Amino acid sequence: MTTVAVVAHAGKSLGNGLAELRKVLDEAGFPNPLWFEVPKSRKAPKAVRRAVAEGATLVFVWGGDGMVQRCVDALRAPEPALAILPAGTGNLLATSLGIPKDIAKAVAIGLGGDRRRLDLGVINGESFAAMAGTGFDAIMMGATHSGAKESLGRVAYFRSSLKAMRARRVHMEIRIDDTAWFKGKSSCVLVGNIGTLTGGIEVFPDASPSDGALEVGVVTARGTWQWMRVFARLIEGGSHLSPLVEVTRAKKIVVKLRRKRSYELDGGTRPAAKRLAIHVNAAAISVCVPGAIAAAE
Repeated sequence: MTTVAVVAHAGKSLGNGLAELRKVLDEAGFPNPLWFEVPKSRKAPKAVRRAVAEGATLVFVWGGDGMVQRCVDALRAPEPALAILPAGTGNLLATSLGIPKDIAKAVAIGLGGDRRRLDLGVINGESFAAMAGTGFDAIMMGATHSGAKESLGRVAYFRSSLKAMRARRVHMEIRIDDTAWFKGKSSCVLVGNIGTLTGGIEVFPDASPSDGALEVGVVTARGTWQWMRVFARLIEGGSHLSPLVEVTRAKKIVVKLRRKRSYELDGGTRPAAKRLAIHVNAAAISVCVPGAIAAAE
């Protein structure tokens, strides 16, 4: 017996909005789902915990990557299953799993698709599903206001990326699975559970959200010109082509910075820190995916 819950970011839009979602669920045989609308993603964990307490076995999450992140962090268990309704700007996790920006199709995947156990990354005690990091990505996310994302879409990220390219590098030490791996000045450290950024730029070609490991990349680019070289290489075919990028994979990562820097996880920024402790939580959640995707893998 499936008990459906909806946890929705009221400020995000998809199709004809939440009214269409109610209609689609009604036609699918769920006229009265547990229903929670929140004004901001940080309000989502409380709603998720209420849904679980009221017996939800399937939770539809309406929003972007930040909303999904808040929900998976609140679940911290494979059950109930999570179904994504990609109503955000980037929707990195949904895109990587083949979940379309179409309410009826996304609901059909939630109700009748396969369920796949996915890993989560954990950074300073908080779970993320797609990517986390400090430096370029955190500066870019922090400089991109929600209003700009709503009005400009992905173009808003381009404007803030120019600021991030000019930011000073920070001296840091990175340990990978308890072994020293990098020491020096870096402008970005990125940890990925998936491999593709907004805009379809592939940074970790071998990434999989269900392989029990995380991808790690460090960029030493200084200034706009060197960052443009990095992006050109990524577009050409991968981070391994750039001498300004080093990539590896791990189950445990520790980043020590000489001075405090903010960091981000799934597009949401967090207060500045000098130490980032990161590890993988293997097969941590169950997510609804298209049947063909699960069969192919």
